[in-house]
Amino acid sequence: QVQLVESGGGLVQAGDSLKLSCAASGRTFSSYGLGWFRQAPGKEREFVAAITWSGGGTSYTDSVKGRFTISRDNAKNTVYLQMNSLKPEDTAAYYCAATWGRSAGTRTRAYEYNYWGQGTQVTVSS
Repeated sequence: QVQLVESGGGLVQAGDSLKLSCAASGRTFSSYGLGWFRQAPGKEREFVAAITWSGGGTSYTDSVKGRFTISRDNAKNTVYLQMNSLKPEDTAAYYCAATWGRSAGTRTRAYEYNYWGQGTQVTVSS
């Protein structure tokens, strides 16, 4: 089992950058695929980015490609989401998630993840 705690959210202006972190407990962090999802008020939770257990594979939703970068540091049990050129439509609660297994591919659907953090709020003003 793994517990996830997000940090790094905040209120920023359009065009600014933020880096989210998600720290995980447990000694098997390197065996989990990881992902970031977000949920805006009144909307369903949506996939943002994912990374394989090794860090060798990543995927992004189209709206963040070229602006967001997901990475992981297995030595620190942490996954990151670097967000650049933020837009008001990026405003949402951001959640990290973990899925067990050393899959060669990334997981992009919420139901594929077993563990979730409590979320960190990102608000982008225009």
